[in-house]
Amino acid sequence: MIFFLKILLASVVIAFASWLSGKKPELSGFIIALPIASLLALIFSYLEHKNPETSITFAKSILVGVPVSYLFFLPFFFAKSLGMNFWLIYCIGVVLLVIGFFVHKYIVSLF
Repeated sequence: MIFFLKILLASVVIAFASWLSGKKPELSGFIIALPIASLLALIFSYLEHKNPETSITFAKSILVGVPVSYLFFLPFFFAKSLGMNFWLIYCIGVVLLVIGFFVHKYIVSLF
């Protein structure tokens, strides 16, 4: 039941921002630019587990994970100059994400 309430809340936030875009596109754009998934997931996690330590670790993991996830896009910058096709770029990006996961795991373990 709680799972479906989470889905409902997340979808309402997105639907609200979409509706608001017709009336106040600047505010709607700002709302969508926020890390809504992270904001909601942190709240849901805390309410479900009632463990501030876990929620803080979760937030730190997100903070490290966001820039590490950009590794996926790195090969796209070099695709034209190196003559790579889409699938090769995409596969290299996925490999970089796997490497990024281990980098993420290491960095998070330091804190």
